[in-house]
Amino acid sequence: MIDKLSWISAYPEIILLTMACVIALVDLGVKSPRRTATYVLTLLTLAVVAALQAGYASGGATIYGFGNMVVSDPMGNWLKCFATIAVMVTLVYGRPYAADRDMLRGGEMFSLSMFALLGMFVMISGNNFLVIYMGLELLTLSSYALVALRRDNATATEAAMKYFVLGALASGFLLYGLSMMYGATGSLDVNEVFSAINSGQVKHQVLVFGLVFVVAGLAFKLGVVPFHMWVPDVYQGAPTAVTLFIGGAPKLAAFAIFIRLLVEGMLPLAVDWQQMLMVLSIGSLLIGNLAAIAQTNLKRMLAFSTISQMGFVLLGLLSGVVNGNINSAANAYSSSMFYVITYVLTTLASFGVIMLLARQGFESEEISDFAGLNERSPLYAAVMAICLFSLAGIPPMVGFYAKLSVLQALVASGQALHIGLAVFAVMMSLIGAFYYLRVIKVMYFDQPITATTVSAPFDVRAVLSINGALVLILGIVPGGLMALCANAIVQMLGT
Repeated sequence: MIDKLSWISAYPEIILLTMACVIALVDLGVKSPRRTATYVLTLLTLAVVAALQAGYASGGATIYGFGNMVVSDPMGNWLKCFATIAVMVTLVYGRPYAADRDMLRGGEMFSLSMFALLGMFVMISGNNFLVIYMGLELLTLSSYALVALRRDNATATEAAMKYFVLGALASGFLLYGLSMMYGATGSLDVNEVFSAINSGQVKHQVLVFGLVFVVAGLAFKLGVVPFHMWVPDVYQGAPTAVTLFIGGAPKLAAFAIFIRLLVEGMLPLAVDWQQMLMVLSIGSLLIGNLAAIAQTNLKRMLAFSTISQMGFVLLGLLSGVVNGNINSAANAYSSSMFYVITYVLTTLASFGVIMLLARQGFESEEISDFAGLNERSPLYAAVMAICLFSLAGIPPMVGFYAKLSVLQALVASGQALHIGLAVFAVMMSLIGAFYYLRVIKVMYFDQPITATTVSAPFDVRAVLSINGALVLILGIVPGGLMALCANAIVQMLGT
């Protein structure tokens, strides 16, 4: 018998699943080439789900359902709310682009996006190894299909094949690691795994062996070095609307399973996994920033930029436990949560501008395609400049406060190694500033290649303007979002 609390904890998922199926059926009767009815119905569904998640998160309750396999807590609900909004924004930006490239012949883009979002929800809510893995597979299988949506495009098909092969490998790593953990602890339940590890009855060597595979699988999903091979190829090869989808909301879900598995399930092994995350973050910051300098393709440059940005997220996660003391955990993990949310917000706007320019009938992916954008469209040049300044960590953009909060968490730990990491991260950010500022220089100081102005539908213009403004406003007044992240992490650690 499933109790009432179980149903309450899963209402948003149930609504999303039901409507994804309904929308797939309704779309069969839609004749509009731009799929207007499907698009409106999808956005309305996502708006309702986002509002429901925000309501749950504001309530502050932590509910365990379905025999402790699912948890609904403020951290998870806020991440699900932001992921839903990110998917809504992605669909608003992506619809004109997809329509121009004959990707809306059916409603697959909308239904697959909703199923991928459902996978993210299951990942974020999972309190059991199998539930987390099931959500991960639903997300990745939907993502493979989305990357290959332009069936007549060889580049997109190649990107989908690379993504599929490497994704299958990473899923194998993760599943093998989780099976080792199950063999060692005798449970699939995250809370029971924590208790078993904490009891000290389990052989440490077996746990660490499983942990290596778990961290490797998670690192692939986040796209950090040395599991980053798929990121530049998939970002460049996939249709830009799909690149934005992959580069946005799933990062929130990846952060959530890092927290669920490593913090909630394996915190007693923090000494071991923090060392692994340190190696991953150093490699990501170094290779991500250095490789980005050599890129002429903007999507590929942003892919390497993503790798370095995820290195920063890991810096926050690795500074939570100091000598077995978890006093600084809330500060460290909330700084990572703030970083990943603001990164997704910035990514949405930057890829939104790339898609706008691509609507002239060619893929506007090269940095040279942005030459003189300020003369053609001051608004879109300003939005792109704000995003690039934010990614570079220049005040008063929100990216500056995101980087500052992570560095502050590292320094607050008082460890010489962590302070050295903070200095290294600042140096890498200075290198990163070069390739971001280069694009701004091209937009504002180079002569435009074409004199055509950039046009966009009203909904895209409105959302892009709000998106760009938020990157600036949250940089000026970051306190609200920082407090939201801190409260959510404190409540998660308290249960």
